Amino acid sequence: MSRKFKRCLITGITGSGGSYLAEYILKKDKNIKIFGVYRSNGFLKLLRKRTGKIIKFQKIDLLNYDKLKKYIKKIKPDVIFHLASNADVRGSFDYPIDHAYNNNLITINLLEAVRKNKINPIIMICSTSEVYGIVDKKSMPIKENQQIAPINPYAVTKVYQDLISQVYHKSFNLNIIITRMFSYTNARRSNLFQSSFAKQIVLCENNKAKYLKHGNLNSIRTFVDINDAMEAYWIAAKKGKIGEIYNIGGNKTISVKNFLKELLKLSKKKIYTKLDPNLLRPQDVNLQIPCSRKFIKHTGWKAKVTFKKSVEKLLNECREYYK
Repeated sequence: MSRKFKRCLITGITGSGGSYLAEYILKKDKNIKIFGVYRSNGFLKLLRKRTGKIIKFQKIDLLNYDKLKKYIKKIKPDVIFHLASNADVRGSFDYPIDHAYNNNLITINLLEAVRKNKINPIIMICSTSEVYGIVDKKSMPIKENQQIAPINPYAVTKVYQDLISQVYHKSFNLNIIITRMFSYTNARRSNLFQSSFAKQIVLCENNKAKYLKHGNLNSIRTFVDINDAMEAYWIAAKKGKIGEIYNIGGNKTISVKNFLKELLKLSKKKIYTKLDPNLLRPQDVNLQIPCSRKFIKHTGWKAKVTFKKSVEKLLNECREYYK
């Protein structure tokens, strides 16, 4: 079974994930109409340059329930990808109230707007592996039934998002599918360590920085390429089972330290690194290895881009953005 969509809404479309997803969907389906809501401009200019007038953008703060409800009534989407979020793990320790207020309220506003308008689109809740927190090595790889135990304020807001979405599915029959994405390469989100490293390499190459700053290098992550991640979101909406939670992750497990080494090999000049205590988190998840077997079984998705190619893409894209 593969669902067909005519009208797609992406929340947070000018953010990193939203912008990548919009571009991916347009490549896969030339006939779909894409609507995007956003609060800050972000990658709006880039998207307009690459897609022309195909995407219908609307500047709406999702904290404004009435405006959101009217907009959803107007466009009547048959699929929604909920990517809008304050997504900064380190920043959430400094501004926990902002993260909690924003992330919690925009999610329930979206779900309630759909319910009150009496429409029944597929709603993709794009969550995160951060909800699992610190998982014992004996429990690797992490399955969807792993106890959720967030260790940072951002992850707590994503737990709320997951739980309230399940309530709306079970209580109001909304067509909810939850994906928990593990680490992926994302050149457009500079607060992720991998993109921060790539950006700083570019700045050093261009003599705009003297050295590369880093935080904890001991964490171990499993990576998937940005294109494979966006394909996973799309396939989850088309083939995923309503009410399910899916872990999505790649095949390459590597320490942050060795990830940095792989990037430095591709640098055009020798780059010196330096620990910045400000980049250390009060608590950190040191090991994440996903089990994506359920998602693969239900949808047929699999990661295609090699780790080597993905790292090259990440650095080259950062060279384009920060030249």
